[in-house]
Amino acid sequence: MKHILLSGRSALLLALLSGIACAEEINRSDLPPPAQVESALNQHLTVLNAASELKMEHTNQRKWNSGNYEFNLRAGTGQRNIASTGQNLKEWDVALERPLRLFNKVGIDEDIGAASVAHAEYALGDARHEAGRTLLRLWFAWQREQAQVALWQQQVDILKQQAQMTEKRVKAGDAPKLELNQAQAAAAQASVSWHQAQLRAHLAGNDLTRQFPTIQLPEKLPPATPQATEHDLAFWKSRVLEHNHELGMMQEQNRVQQLLAQRSRADQLPDPTVGVRYANEVGGNEKVAGVYISVPLSFGQRSATAVGAAQQAAIAADQEAFVKRRLEGDIYAAYTQTVSSFATWQQAHEAAQAIRSNAELVGKAYSLGESSLSDSLIARRFALESSLAENLAQLDANEARYRLLLDAHQLWPLDNEDEHHANHY
Repeated sequence: MKHILLSGRSALLLALLSGIACAEEINRSDLPPPAQVESALNQHLTVLNAASELKMEHTNQRKWNSGNYEFNLRAGTGQRNIASTGQNLKEWDVALERPLRLFNKVGIDEDIGAASVAHAEYALGDARHEAGRTLLRLWFAWQREQAQVALWQQQVDILKQQAQMTEKRVKAGDAPKLELNQAQAAAAQASVSWHQAQLRAHLAGNDLTRQFPTIQLPEKLPPATPQATEHDLAFWKSRVLEHNHELGMMQEQNRVQQLLAQRSRADQLPDPTVGVRYANEVGGNEKVAGVYISVPLSFGQRSATAVGAAQQAAIAADQEAFVKRRLEGDIYAAYTQTVSSFATWQQAHEAAQAIRSNAELVGKAYSLGESSLSDSLIARRFALESSLAENLAQLDANEARYRLLLDAHQLWPLDNEDEHHANHY
């Protein structure tokens, strides 16, 4: 019995979780399909460039690991002239040498290569993040223009119906011809605004598809009701900073500069050059084989280089702190905008409902001859403005929330570890 009860509770919990997931999926129906987004981000030019830079850093890592020292082959020939005997003896020598990195420098170079690759990986993630921001901005810019097209189309239809009604009243002698002119002029003006809105929507759609060719613009997009932002500012600040690519880039850049400074300090002790030499002297009568070592002597250049690298490391640390402080301000602004946009939409929604209801009552009163045409046109204009304000506020609220989710890596996968998170928010 207890097993059955637990199974029932588990089934209920799974049903609730499935319902939440389905509701979230419905609420994201105003976004492009995930497959199109993934393809669009992967094919964006900035992302492709960042991917190429990552490949280049992998190549540079191999260079750091192997070092820039190479074997050097030296060969020479000469002629020995012995004055006392008048002999001319040919001589030659050959040597093979190579500078050797000190052991501590090998480890530092490997760390520099790894940190440079990590920096490039963060740069790739940041490029995908910025491309996602651009896609989100252009997508909602197109939606705003589409919303205006739909509203002006609705306004044209209503005003044309009102003009037809006015024409019937004029023919019946219930209204002066002046009202018919006013009604037809209002319909014509609305038609002009509708055509202008269509042009803006076409340009916005072209701007979107030009940068993201794989995104297919739907003919009709179902609206999504805005949702209130869950959790407080501290939660979102933690999430955004935890997954922020730009901050990761600066941290790795700081680490690279610190390692370069460490490498410069270590390089104050020069690397020795070790070689083997073989010589054939005195016309072949003497053969010499040996090992030699040479060490460069520095007179201040290496010390100055180390000081300069330390200053670069200090600058990188200050840049990391600056970026983190700026990001905290951006997170606060994004969170505040999300909360404020949702509250604004709620107010705009309530106001638009009341104004539309009033416009319908005034329109019915005009059809019954209980109101003037000017009152009806004014009420209709107020209804249009309030509906437009409501739609724009709705889009603003959705875009602000999606932007916050995007920055927290909870909207679209921006790197491999985001696949799990994006499917659960």
